[in-house]
Amino acid sequence: MKILYGIQGTGHGHISRAREILPLLSGAAEVDVLLSGYNCHMSIDDVTLIRKRGISLSYSNNGRVSLLETIKNLKPITFLRDVRHLQPESYNLVISDYEPVSAWAAYKSGVPSLALSHQAAFKSEFSPRPARQSYLAEQVLKKFAPCQSALGFHFRRYDSFIEPPIIRSEVLNLKPETGNHVTVYLPAYHHKNLIPHFKKVPHTNWHLFSQTCSKAFKDGNVNINPVNNAQFLNSLETCRGVLTSGGFETCAEAMYLGKKLMVIPIQNQYEQLCNAAALRELGITITAKVNNRFPEIADDWLHRAPVRWLKEISDTSLLRDTILSHANNSSEQPRVRSLFSLQPVNTSLQ
Repeated sequence: MKILYGIQGTGHGHISRAREILPLLSGAAEVDVLLSGYNCHMSIDDVTLIRKRGISLSYSNNGRVSLLETIKNLKPITFLRDVRHLQPESYNLVISDYEPVSAWAAYKSGVPSLALSHQAAFKSEFSPRPARQSYLAEQVLKKFAPCQSALGFHFRRYDSFIEPPIIRSEVLNLKPETGNHVTVYLPAYHHKNLIPHFKKVPHTNWHLFSQTCSKAFKDGNVNINPVNNAQFLNSLETCRGVLTSGGFETCAEAMYLGKKLMVIPIQNQYEQLCNAAALRELGITITAKVNNRFPEIADDWLHRAPVRWLKEISDTSLLRDTILSHANNSSEQPRVRSLFSLQPVNTSLQ
């Protein structure tokens, strides 16, 4: 059996999930890995990668998606060429973790394909949305990386094809303690724009991990570090709380470890606004931006907000069998239920 596994390189969640799934598949199939995303800051050790430019989001330095920069960095001719030159016919299954080159190549050639991602969960109408929904963003979620069938991940099992989060082994092996610092990962902010606000909450230390920082330094009660997985995990293990954007994996990891969580979704990033809606339902503190009100909000969060635990995580051994069944049953019709033909499910007991 041969599988092509396409991974979106923007953000750390897609690669973190692949690091857990790839070893499960390698014993049962020959797996080639395609990684796309021109702003990818991570890789996968000991794996030969097929690299493509793909499509990525560009961020401003103040917490939002830069639509202008995103459009400027699109290379449609390169994308179409990459789709055309990829030859998925030699594979039994194409898996796409929101990776568009592999998904569109499989779609074009009729090769069986499986969306295996958090974004796939939004194929269900029961996955939470913000009060103000965006028709355009919904279409992007649906058509960015189209696949025949889907297996999504979310904080709860909102639908029959949605699994709870995969927690990476490095986090499962942590022994959490409660210290006096907050671990911060806000990739759409420049660290220089965050430091003045954090210094106004002096009774807490802030461990800020920044993609715009090349060398670690300290400014008052704020420790600024380049993004580094080992250092991030050490900070996460002993932190008092986690302040992060609306990315799925980091939020899931914080709740799994029993850490107090506050989320600032990236503005104009619809998926993160959806995640924020789900987290708000779970009782997580959500705020729109870091501004002059942040010290007051942070102080209230640190002293009054409860810890919300993740109730369930994926059983990866069962997940492997589900994934492989899509290759063994390639003639099946798509398993995703219609967005418009279902009655709501009761998630109150989940």
